[in-house]
Amino acid sequence: MDAPYTLPFETFWTWLLAHPNCILRAGTPEAVLYDDDDLHWHFAAEAPQTLLVQVLRGKNLVGEILIPRGTVTHVSGELRGEEEFVFECFVESGEGPMPGYYFALSHEYTVEDSASNGRWVH
Repeated sequence: MDAPYTLPFETFWTWLLAHPNCILRAGTPEAVLYDDDDLHWHFAAEAPQTLLVQVLRGKNLVGEILIPRGTVTHVSGELRGEEEFVFECFVESGEGPMPGYYFALSHEYTVEDSASNGRWVH
């Protein structure tokens, strides 16, 4: 899909959990976490109200992003560049919705029926 499209955050988050090996980078307006061959992505919840995205080297934490549950209103995805799909997670501010988090993946969002062990390999 070349044109931007919108997803509910929970739909996107569930899909993202099955695609950690497809993430190229993730970030906020203030920080960026980059993927690398010796790093892996880990997702968790810190208490029920906070979602956690971590980049680890072995068991060592390289960086993390905390997303307060319920703050992301929607996700907008679009193709950027040759093979990069960027998903911006919008949060509500006093000036209206604005991107608060983003995930760049090697492929676009697709509706999938099932995944082996809950993770896809592309």
